Amino acid sequence: MEIPFAIRGVAGRVVVTYEENLRPESVGCLPETEGFPVCTATVERPMRGYDSLMGWIQLVRSDDNVSRGELFEIDPLAPLGDLPHPFCWFGLNPTLFDVPSRSPRVDMEWTARSFLCVPDDLGNGLEARAVLGFDWGFTIEGGTIELDSPRQLEASAWDDHSTALAALYPAWRFPPGFTDLT
Repeated sequence: MEIPFAIRGVAGRVVVTYEENLRPESVGCLPETEGFPVCTATVERPMRGYDSLMGWIQLVRSDDNVSRGELFEIDPLAPLGDLPHPFCWFGLNPTLFDVPSRSPRVDMEWTARSFLCVPDDLGNGLEARAVLGFDWGFTIEGGTIELDSPRQLEASAWDDHSTALAALYPAWRFPPGFTDLT
């Protein structure tokens, strides 16, 4: 899947690859991740340096999260622990990479919403402006994993999460809608 976007009038795109994890060792994962999805979202944009600074915010709703599947919750990059910002990946044209898994494989639904964001460049403080978003996931039923292919999200999906994000990160602002910062 390809999702076009523009920031300050410069076009770019996100290329999302999504596949079954057939060789866990090839993506740095344990054997029990076999059969689960591998999702990679690569940012392609001809800018360098600070003009390419972006981050991915990912929220997950699953039957085994704190709300028991009722709400989307922040999905941090686990090896970094708790962070004072909402990003799971951040950098110059950053790549989102995720291989979720569960052991044991109990019946469940798992959905991620992944948003590419840009920081505030006006010096107004900590702000994450969403540029685009997509969702993806999997379902486990009777031990069998079914992959849910990525779908592009509308700006209203970002708006659905801005209040919860602001509560988790009170020093940050999360303006509504998708922006092109023209």
